[in-house]
Amino acid sequence: MKLSDIKQYLLDLPAVTFQLPDGAWVPEHFHVTEVGVITRDFIDCGGKVRHEKVANFQLWDANDYEHRLKPRKLLNIIALSERVLGMEDLEIEVEYQAGTIGKYDLGFDGAHFQLLAKQTACLAGDACGVPAATTPAPSTRCTPGGGCC
Repeated sequence: MKLSDIKQYLLDLPAVTFQLPDGAWVPEHFHVTEVGVITRDFIDCGGKVRHEKVANFQLWDANDYEHRLKPRKLLNIIALSERVLGMEDLEIEVEYQAGTIGKYDLGFDGAHFQLLAKQTACLAGDACGVPAATTPAPSTRCTPGGGCC
């Protein structure tokens, strides 16, 4: 989800809620403690230089149980970040700590924001020898000498 998407969704929401991948909810008294830009420059396993930039939202579960972040307040925080940081219309990454800090992609189901599990991947599969994902034909599935067991 891009920054422009969340801003549009927030215009019509009565409350801001986030659901974790396991179906649990971020407690309704959460805070958004950071809205920023994270830039990552790296070299993939194939030797290609890569540049990645995301808008980052950090959610924090505080002990002030009466706190409720209103959609208008989050829109104001985003607007300030855009103005002060020159934030572009970037993809959003959400950080939330449940045991340890997790990083999530952001989705929306029409009423609630969804924290979506992020996955790692080889970005240079063709350069580092990772075979393309294939499903063996039924006759070769895990048979002795079939190479899959």
